[in-house]
Amino acid sequence: MVDFIYLASQSPRRRQLLEQLGVRLSLLLPDDSDAAEALEAVRTGEAPATYVRRVTRLKLDDAVRRLAEQARPAAPVLCADTTVALGRAILGKPRDAQDAADMLRQLSGDTHRVLTAVAVQQGDWRGEAMSESRVRFATLRDDDIKAYVASGEWQGKAGAYAIQGRAAAFIEHISGSYSGIMGLPLFETAALLRAAHAN
Repeated sequence: MVDFIYLASQSPRRRQLLEQLGVRLSLLLPDDSDAAEALEAVRTGEAPATYVRRVTRLKLDDAVRRLAEQARPAAPVLCADTTVALGRAILGKPRDAQDAADMLRQLSGDTHRVLTAVAVQQGDWRGEAMSESRVRFATLRDDDIKAYVASGEWQGKAGAYAIQGRAAAFIEHISGSYSGIMGLPLFETAALLRAAHAN
């Protein structure tokens, strides 16, 4: 498997997960964080799986371009994007505390999907994978939601929660990839990095 990559993600969770695999990395971050956020805009009527794949490809295109401009040593570039889907509705990163509370109320007592797409490029070779998991939330009391929103943990998180944090207390059941719900499915990522090493 590849032992060094460029990670085009600001997520500390993705860094931690890659380090768990023993992968050394250097961050390849966008110069303009607002432009990076604009890549995540949802198109009208777009299905969650289509959305998360499209955003991941756009992020990878942007990262590969930046790498070429910076004339850094060649190595695989990895991008990922995670979204929470309730039916066909995409619950991205909340705009503010009220939006986070609204999302948590929607997830309360229901099962939703967490979709994480991963893409790796090494030279002209590109590989993609997607993980889909299901998460069931218990019925949340208003006090639970208020306390969670007050913690600030929802900031920058699709669906307004982090499974590895306080929100673990809300989760009755998961089916799929725990690391995928965190933001980087390790099984699929390891397979892509092995394929990149072979190309």
